[in-house]
Amino acid sequence: MGDMANNSVAYSGVKYSVKDSNHGDFGITLEELRNLMELRAADALHKIQECYGDVYGICARLKTSPNEGLSGNPADIERRAAVFGKNFIPPKKPKTFLQLVWEALQDVTLIILEIAAIISLGLSFYQPPGGNEALCGTVSVGEEEEEGETGWIEGAAILLSVVCVVIVTAFNDWSKEKQFRGLQSRIEQEQKFTVIRGGQVIQIPIADIVVGDIAQIKYGDLLPADGVLIQGNDLKIDESSLTGESDQVKKMLDRDPMLLSGTHVMEGSGRMVVTAVGINSQTGIIFTLLGAGGDDEEEKKEKEKKEKKTKAQDGAAMEMQPLKSEDGGDGDEKKRNNMPKKEKSVLQGKLTKLAVQIGKAGLLMSAVTVIILVLYFVIDTFWVQKRPWLAECTPIYIQYFVKFFIIGVTVLVVAVPEGLPLAVTISLAYSVKKMMKDNNLVRHLDACETMGNATAICSDKTGTLTMNRMTVVQAYINEKHYKKIPEPEAIPERTLSYLITGISVNSAYTTKILPPEKEGGLPRHVGNKTECALLGLILDLKRDYQDIRNEIPEETLYKVYTFNSVRKSMSTVLKNADGSFRIFSKGASEIVLKKCFKILSATGEPKVFRPRDRDDIVKTVIEPMASEGLRTICLAFRDFPAGEPEPEWDNENDVVTGLTCIAVVGIEDPVRPEVPDAIRKCQRAGITVRMVTGDNINTARAISLKCGILHPGEDFLCLEGKEFNRRIRNEKGEIEQERIDKLWPKLRVLARSSPTDKHTLVKGIIDSTVSEQRQVVAVTGDGTNDGPALKKADVGFAMGIAGTDVAKEASDIILTDDNFSSIVKAVMWGRNVYDSISKFLQFQLTVNVVAVIVAFTGACITQDSPLKAVQMLWVNLIMDTLASLALATEPPTESLLLRKPYGRNKPLISRTMMKNILGHAFYQLVVVFTLLFAGEKIFDIDSGRNAPLHAPPSEHYTIVFNTFVMMQLFNEINARKIHGERNVFEGIFNNAIFCTIVLGTFIVQILIVQFGGKPFSCSELTVEQWLWSIFLGMGTLLWGQLISTIPTSHLKFLKEAGHGTQKEEIPEEELAEDVEEIDHAERELRRGQILWFRGLNRIQTQIRVVNAFRSSLYEGLEKPESRSSIHNFMTHPEFRIEDSETHIPLIDDTDAEDDAPTKRNSTPLPPSPNKNNNAVDSGIHLTTDLNKSATSSSPGSPLHSLETSL
Repeated sequence: MGDMANNSVAYSGVKYSVKDSNHGDFGITLEELRNLMELRAADALHKIQECYGDVYGICARLKTSPNEGLSGNPADIERRAAVFGKNFIPPKKPKTFLQLVWEALQDVTLIILEIAAIISLGLSFYQPPGGNEALCGTVSVGEEEEEGETGWIEGAAILLSVVCVVIVTAFNDWSKEKQFRGLQSRIEQEQKFTVIRGGQVIQIPIADIVVGDIAQIKYGDLLPADGVLIQGNDLKIDESSLTGESDQVKKMLDRDPMLLSGTHVMEGSGRMVVTAVGINSQTGIIFTLLGAGGDDEEEKKEKEKKEKKTKAQDGAAMEMQPLKSEDGGDGDEKKRNNMPKKEKSVLQGKLTKLAVQIGKAGLLMSAVTVIILVLYFVIDTFWVQKRPWLAECTPIYIQYFVKFFIIGVTVLVVAVPEGLPLAVTISLAYSVKKMMKDNNLVRHLDACETMGNATAICSDKTGTLTMNRMTVVQAYINEKHYKKIPEPEAIPERTLSYLITGISVNSAYTTKILPPEKEGGLPRHVGNKTECALLGLILDLKRDYQDIRNEIPEETLYKVYTFNSVRKSMSTVLKNADGSFRIFSKGASEIVLKKCFKILSATGEPKVFRPRDRDDIVKTVIEPMASEGLRTICLAFRDFPAGEPEPEWDNENDVVTGLTCIAVVGIEDPVRPEVPDAIRKCQRAGITVRMVTGDNINTARAISLKCGILHPGEDFLCLEGKEFNRRIRNEKGEIEQERIDKLWPKLRVLARSSPTDKHTLVKGIIDSTVSEQRQVVAVTGDGTNDGPALKKADVGFAMGIAGTDVAKEASDIILTDDNFSSIVKAVMWGRNVYDSISKFLQFQLTVNVVAVIVAFTGACITQDSPLKAVQMLWVNLIMDTLASLALATEPPTESLLLRKPYGRNKPLISRTMMKNILGHAFYQLVVVFTLLFAGEKIFDIDSGRNAPLHAPPSEHYTIVFNTFVMMQLFNEINARKIHGERNVFEGIFNNAIFCTIVLGTFIVQILIVQFGGKPFSCSELTVEQWLWSIFLGMGTLLWGQLISTIPTSHLKFLKEAGHGTQKEEIPEEELAEDVEEIDHAERELRRGQILWFRGLNRIQTQIRVVNAFRSSLYEGLEKPESRSSIHNFMTHPEFRIEDSETHIPLIDDTDAEDDAPTKRNSTPLPPSPNKNNNAVDSGIHLTTDLNKSATSSSPGSPLHSLETSL
């Protein structure tokens, strides 16, 4: 220490001499710091020694104290931010509203309509010369002079409605993007980091860190800035996010003191001086290379990963980068919902498929309509009336053809449910917003909907099921088992001093118990909860741990073996004044007791502790404590006398052995009061809750009984990690899926589990084929070690309070209150999304069926569609855009939790819904056709059929249009229930949006009919005609009651639609898509429409590919290496997030070179050369979901990238 102090003095001279230079009078420039941070290990050390002496020299030049930190003076902080930059990477600019409008205009159907409208406009201004209109056949033109003035109206009206649709779409996209950015910034604001300012340890938002700050780093942190280590205990860093090297790097003052932003602390703790922030940090530099900032810390890492991946491949992936920047903060979010993704979520898979089917049907209908209209006209004019084709009549004929074309396109517009992507988006965005209130911070939109299908939840115990407020409630001290904490007088002074010093010193100095924030509240526990319980024990014994910590400050600790999930213990070495050493150790009781050879007797003297005594303690103390749900911790110490040679400190096993046991304490973590009820709801909803914990089996069993995961007398399994591994591995030690399949259906509690066990279990359940449905697994986790399991699961929940950055990084949803009952809310919202989409579909398809049939038959029988193009567009607007808003925002109800999960291949449209759709379509068609063909007699008005080309709108057709819209409005109320419930009004006033939209639509309809006139082809109606329209509309409600009386089971002929994709079919989707997906222009053409054009050629490939695949599929399954993935993971137990997904080749990487579907079957996909492919959690689902559900049977089998069930 002495010479370091001298250094700082030596450099104090320097800092004044440089005072007048332009870099804000610091003794070191931004440029120098940047250059320094680019060096690694030995080079960096050499440079520091050469230029600054040591790290204290750097602190001196940066005018900061290694122990006290910065003063925290605002002026100083601002000056630092001005000279060295802020810790902030400017986000990428969002798309402007005009860009979004332009994107919405790329829609195929809209383009066709625009062209048709423009042609129609152009022709309406063309006046045919000469007056012999009579020659041109049935073209009996209305009043000539009026026609010239009003012919343009229809074209203009179509253009106007196109503009409306585009603006609505663009506005939706824009507001969604805005929401997403809000969410993103909220995630950012919540990220805090611990720094020392003015001698106080405080937490500040990451963006406020400046160069010169002294930051405290610990296990599980994600470093927010670059820095140089000042002091470290056993510090190991995972730098794979920057270097791609998966080995953890040991950081020491004399070997490698450089700490880089975006890397993860995997073990240990320490302090560093911040030397580069924001765009000057290593991450920021890489980021600027990639052109433009992105959105935040996490994404920053994504970029590096990508950047590194790009180097590792050959730049093939480079052009992909801008498209997958980060959690959809850019406009990709929109494309993501409308563009077929590589790995669709369950719902999107079903929807895309359905949209394709409907689109094809619509295309067919519209083509047939146009052909029939044209043929009829041609035959009638030139055949039946035997007229010659006259040159001057050509424009009039063309006008007819354009009119027919427009009718055809309108049929198509109505048939295609372009409201589907919108409904999904609105429903998800709405749910995400509301889930924030329920303490679920959703990081990936589709996690929300996947959660509704969840069939299993693997939950942590500590903090999720329990309150994570640990307290010591029992203790075994001096050979006596105290059922409650003893008075300090009852314990010999010597034992007490060992106990108190051991606890105070051998725990992170960042762990503290602070006075309560509110009067009468509980004291606040800061830091590790188990250590807080032990510190609480000291306070219960009426002593103060802070006195001892002041006596022995953290810098004087000789060596610290920090806690990690492998050793499950922590030890601290103290060097005494006489040269002797004392080591204090604490940890899981069965592990530490095995290393104890002595124990403190009743008088406080050490006495021999034999294996037999150990077994006694286990039986009489530890097991009874554990069976009451207590976590047992053993505290021990060992002395190394002064005379003996020093032990080899790096060899931990030799140091931490031959201990003397001080005490065994039982720590209770009470179950959260709302958990048993939440678990009961899950079980009723058909979701199995499993507990996976590092605690011992008795504690785990006791807690699971209290929670209701186990019930007395059931034959479910509780296993320890060791036993679990023994049962799932064969003689060679390889994991076998068949063995896991025998185990998991019965398994409820997995205790003493390592992170790998959790990952194995989750993977085993997901890959299992035992149940007819593929299991959808949600996992909760808080520690760094839960990363792989969180990534592997279909939905990963990280803890917002107790979770480490690494866990949050790997998760899909962050529980902001760490509470299990919030997961139940997520399930409810997920199911609600699914139901909202089904409601919307039920409504939409009824309208589609009716409108298409009416337009089609009307066109065939009367040569003119009863519903005009503009009216169709209005119907399309109400049923698509507005109905999707109204039906997608229904709030969830508790009744959603009373049914079993739908599963991945449950069709979107159940038979009940199909009954409703066909039933209502039947009623509406009867009404419309009655009005169409007998309306003039009923209402005693002129018939509107067979009107000439530019005839004024007739009352007759207006009544048909008005009644049609009224029926839709009332049917929208029917659509609120999809499971055949009778009361469709139930809870209707809870949904203000729904009521507003129905009322609004009604008012606009009145305006259109009464004042729409020529553009909307409407003429005013009398009150009586209005009442009839409304009466016929309300008939749908009564008819709905009639339909729900018919039991669905009697209607055997009803088919379901919108199934999930079966495994064998997937290649068809995937292969056809991947090859095309990479083209950017194609990405821009979004929405379901592209799919019609792809649909046809896809079916042909589908049949070929399915057959080819069947043959290679089964071979692939048998290969022995098909289990390699988990082993790659097992061979590197020092867990690395990057590789938790063991080389899943991203489809992007392999597809570019390998397009032919058949060729791909025969060639096994090459394991991608780069470990880091799963750009950890890039928000864009192109990659993430691949990691999530690619049931990676092996990098070698063709199944590998395709087995994901959609």
